[in-house]
This record gives sequence, structure tokens and C-alpha cells, in this order.
Amino acid sequence: MLEQYSIPVDYTRPRTKVTVVGCGRWGSFLAWYAAELGHNVTLCGRRGSSSYEKLAMTRKNEYVALPRSVALSDDFSRAVGSANVVLVSVPSQSFRDVMAELSANCDLKKKYIVTCMKGIEITTGKRLSAVALEFGLEEWQIAVWVGPGHVQEFVVGNPNCMLIDGYDRTTVGRIVEWFKSPLIRFYYGTDIIGTEIGAATKNVMGIVAGGLDGMKLSSLKGALMARGSREVARLIDKLGGNPMSSRRLRNDAVFGVQSQQEMGRGIRRRQKVQAARGGRAHRARCRADSRQTGRRHAYNERGQHDDIRARAAAHGHGATVRQELKGRPCIKRALRADR
Repeated sequence: MLEQYSIPVDYTRPRTKVTVVGCGRWGSFLAWYAAELGHNVTLCGRRGSSSYEKLAMTRKNEYVALPRSVALSDDFSRAVGSANVVLVSVPSQSFRDVMAELSANCDLKKKYIVTCMKGIEITTGKRLSAVALEFGLEEWQIAVWVGPGHVQEFVVGNPNCMLIDGYDRTTVGRIVEWFKSPLIRFYYGTDIIGTEIGAATKNVMGIVAGGLDGMKLSSLKGALMARGSREVARLIDKLGGNPMSSRRLRNDAVFGVQSQQEMGRGIRRRQKVQAARGGRAHRARCRADSRQTGRRHAYNERGQHDDIRARAAAHGHGATVRQELKGRPCIKRALRADR
């Protein structure tokens, strides 16, 4: 795991109680991110799941190391009941089951529910915010958090832009104020239908882009973007959204269709830099040790030379002593001085 970035402290930021539901890659990052911003954070997962058990034992995974301020819990009712904001990061096809459990065991009134994943429910064709509305939530309680970004990039300090959208402008503004930082710049969405549809279809374009890479046809990505964004705009329009939302999400799509090889090269480059820095420090320590060892050897040789020279002076064997000293390193100057 690469060296983890630390977000500068903003003492003017409003603090709140945040519960993150879901211990996967994005959920664990959201818990780390919210804690870095100074919020009171609980990360909630299911007992027995591999991701939760790993975090419970080591407080880290292959992406992030959780600070001690993040509480871990498998008690949904207690973790969600004490929160003002609930960030949900679970597979989109499991969202209905999670909402059913939360609504059955927790009082969701006066809480903000923020969906932090992309997707359309396969069985019903509904957007995730529409699924949430089925469980008695009011529109002002719901927001969506989407946009380009990889955990591997965020945790080493590479910033990016993301989007918060919702049915209520006040809710959107409040979520942005709670979670904006130098690491993530948020934009305000004005079309939740277009935002959710655009985010979900962007993933489809990303899969196609990966196929083009595998077929050695990366030059067709330009055509994919040109035609793909147009088809997404038509779909958003048919579903009741603003087709211009596809333009606002275009940067997200561009980022999504980039080859994963580019991101991998960037991460490997940083790893090499960190290894080189460590190597330089190691070599400097070795040189210092070598110099110190050389000084000790020189000191010992000079001491032996002084002893031999004293014995020679006492017995009158200067020439013999000079022959004995001739092959010794580090005292040639002393021999020349004797002459």
C-alpha cells in the first residue's frame, strides 16, 4: 500500500455524525475521507463478510488504513440511529435489501441518505434514488454522490472533481459543505435523473473502452465518446431528465474510458520513486558506516605503528621495523615522516 495522504485541517468546516454502510473499497475510503475531514465516523458492515472481518482485525485493507477515530460496527440500528448522514456504498443490486433492513430497524426520519454508487436496478429498471423513495423517505433526505475517481489515486493525494445531486437544492448544498476539501472538489447537480442515468451508463462505456484496449483498437475511443455521449443524452431525455446532463458528466465518462494501464503506470512510477528514496537513504547510511569503519581501522593501524616504533627505538632496530610497517595500509604517511 502506498504512503497515505493527509488532508489539511479546515477548522471552519461544519462537523456532523456520519455512518458509512458498506466496507468495500469505496466504503472504506469514504470512512477514511470523512474522518480526515473531522467528522464523527462509524463504518458499518455485516459480521462474517470478508471485508468487514479484515477491517475489524487489522483496521486496514489493500487501499486504506483507518484512523483510530473511525468506529467499526455490525449493528445497523445503533450505527445508523446515531448518525445525521448515512453514506451508502454497497452493490447497486443489493441496495433494495439494505434499505429494507435499515427502514425496518432504524428511524430514518430527519436523516440524509446519500447513495455513493452507480447503477440501475435490473429487476425494475429504477434509479437508486427512486428505490429509496419507496421506503418512506422524503425527497429532501436523498442525495447522490457520483463522479470520476479511484481510491488508489485519492489516498496518495491526487485530487479530482465529483458531483453531488439531489431533489432538494438545500440538501445538495449542505452535503457539499460537509464533504468538500482540497482533495475532492464538488459540483452542484441540478438534474438527479440525468446524473444517475449518466453515471450508470458511463460504466457501460468504460467496459466497451476496456474491450477496445483488449482488441488493440484504442483509436476508436474518440468515436465511442462522440456517439456514446449522444446516445446517453437521448436516454436521459426519454426518462424525463435534461439531456444536457450528459455534457456535464462527459469528463466523468472520459476519465472512465481511460485505459487502466495509464493509472497502473502512474502508481508504479510513484512506487519506484518511493523505493528510490529509500534506496538513497540506505546507501547514505552504508557510506556513513563505511567511513566510520575506515576511521576505526586507521586508528588501530596508527596505534600498532606507535607501539612498533617505540619498541624499535628501545632496541635499535629501526630498519627492521620499517620493513614490518611497509606493507601496512593507512600508515604510509607515518613511514614517510619517520624518514
